[in-house]
Amino acid sequence: MDTAPRPRRGVVPHGRFEDPSLRRSLALFRAFLREPVDPDGCYSLLARDAVDQVEAYGGAVAGRVVVDVGGGSGYFTEEFRRRGGHCYLFEPDVRELGAKPPDGTVVADGYLLPLADGSADVTFSSNVLEHVADPQTFLSELARVTRPGGLIYVSFTNWLSPWGGHEWAPWHYLGAERARARYRRRTGRPAKHTLGENLFAVHIGTTLRQVRARDDVRIVSARSRYWPFLPETVVKVPGLREFATWNLLLILRRCPA
Repeated sequence: MDTAPRPRRGVVPHGRFEDPSLRRSLALFRAFLREPVDPDGCYSLLARDAVDQVEAYGGAVAGRVVVDVGGGSGYFTEEFRRRGGHCYLFEPDVRELGAKPPDGTVVADGYLLPLADGSADVTFSSNVLEHVADPQTFLSELARVTRPGGLIYVSFTNWLSPWGGHEWAPWHYLGAERARARYRRRTGRPAKHTLGENLFAVHIGTTLRQVRARDDVRIVSARSRYWPFLPETVVKVPGLREFATWNLLLILRRCPA
């Protein structure tokens, strides 16, 4: 029996959105639209929302060790720290760190984290899985560094999502190379992502089957990260989930060794 805490419902702390809710989804969507002109506002809101989700499933992060894998310039790490968590950022790409990464940031590959087994109470990975060539090895490393009973938060944008092509979405439905060429014609610069190099076609059905087959983690929740209604239900519908989920959130519990 899974005894992990379930998401809180009803009373919502001041300044937080009820999840799921239309109000929350609209606020996040508006922030995404403003990301080119207000990246700080966008990513700060996303970080607050993500840590809200971690706490909804796993309790307060204050005093707990959190490992943020692939957290870019550190918005998530800083939010965990604001709430009293002992959070450490591990980022493989120095170009993603920005001008002032959080203190203690480590440049490290998510396939081989410089951490002992069971080091973290919470292991966190936001929108990284679609950027790794071997998702199963990546997930294995997240599980390895999480203590038995600890929480693993993994979200990713699946390939058939309307945002699956990232900056060249939704034209990826017509083919990746065609979408990249269109992006270059429209913007005058090459796209950041190339399919098969730093962006990979990750699918929800395949990912769920692979995770369920593992013996080192169990699924607490598989849900849409942003969907405003019945976020777990949409993930249960084969076919539809590949388009309607937008971004899959997996809440995993590390099994005893």
